[in-house]
Amino acid sequence: MNGILSLRRLRAMLVKETIQMRRDRVTFAMMLGIPLILLVLFGFAINTDPKHLPAALVAPTQDRYTRAIVTALEMTGYYHFTKVGVSEAEAERLISDGTVSFVVTIPSDFGRRVARGDHPQILIEADATDPAVASGAVSTLGTVAAQALRREQGASAPADQPGALQVVVHKRYNPEGVTQYNIVPGLLGVILQMTMVMMTSMALTRETERGTMENLLAMPVTPLEIMLGKVLPFLMVGAVQMAVILFAAKILFHVPFVGAMWLLLLGVLLFVLALVLLGYTISTLSRNQMQAMQLAFFFFLPSILLSGFMFPFRGMPGWAQAVGEVLPLTHFLRLVRAVMLKGADLTTVQPQIGALTAFVVVFALLALSRFRRTLD
Repeated sequence: MNGILSLRRLRAMLVKETIQMRRDRVTFAMMLGIPLILLVLFGFAINTDPKHLPAALVAPTQDRYTRAIVTALEMTGYYHFTKVGVSEAEAERLISDGTVSFVVTIPSDFGRRVARGDHPQILIEADATDPAVASGAVSTLGTVAAQALRREQGASAPADQPGALQVVVHKRYNPEGVTQYNIVPGLLGVILQMTMVMMTSMALTRETERGTMENLLAMPVTPLEIMLGKVLPFLMVGAVQMAVILFAAKILFHVPFVGAMWLLLLGVLLFVLALVLLGYTISTLSRNQMQAMQLAFFFFLPSILLSGFMFPFRGMPGWAQAVGEVLPLTHFLRLVRAVMLKGADLTTVQPQIGALTAFVVVFALLALSRFRRTLD
């Protein structure tokens, strides 16, 4: 070999590496896809100050003062009254199952008390399981409501005059606005997804790389038995992780747990089963462990950004929410926060249980079909 550097040899090496990179389509797609995904998500989908949050109105009488306050709240851009004229019991159900973020209650004698100057009050109940969602809307409502009422009265007196409007704010489920109450339960889903999908996706790929897959195929077992043999051990790993996270949540962060443990365990079982089946499907698409890890990360990135874990779900545009609805983590976060912080029962979280069950069925069918098609 003559010389330290030869342009001809260097050119040959560059051609060889370029051809190899083009053949590794998964890695090449990741190099281009991840920057584009991050640019779109952070540029368009992420919003830390959500607007047009769904609200319910409990107002037995629709006098002009009530209408003025409701209109003023909607004009702020934070409140969108999707449920108007509901009863107190229905409003309680709507806020407990997450259908609305706020319940505005205006008493039946509100108009008479305004006319008499007898300290009229309105009650704003906010779902504070995610403090970031309620902070902006709560911070503006007192001043806005008082100004709207004064305009309707035609008065120019200051807001602190005797008999002025009193706004009572009740932050439900997290009165002190502790961020850990929202983040720590969400970490249960994030950690389970990160470990379950990645470990399972690399398990079958490792068998193929080491050449031991032929031994499995030569054994008198069916694809379903191979899949269950690969998947079930990871359910035990997920159970251990769940126990550690819940113990830390209670001891270190003092996160309340007001729901039923069996309901949380059911949700975790369905979630982990869906994840390991997804990881198994990814392994049938990968030629080596590096590709399996890349595909797992490609799924993990939008899940953590669009599920409502890091940023308010309702603050995202419609298309981003539509993408988030087809992610298992989104439904699991709703379930675990509803059970732990709200004490939700099976009826309340039934939509989330149904969605996780659907994910299990879909991923199981995909895993079995891909296994037969790629390994026959």
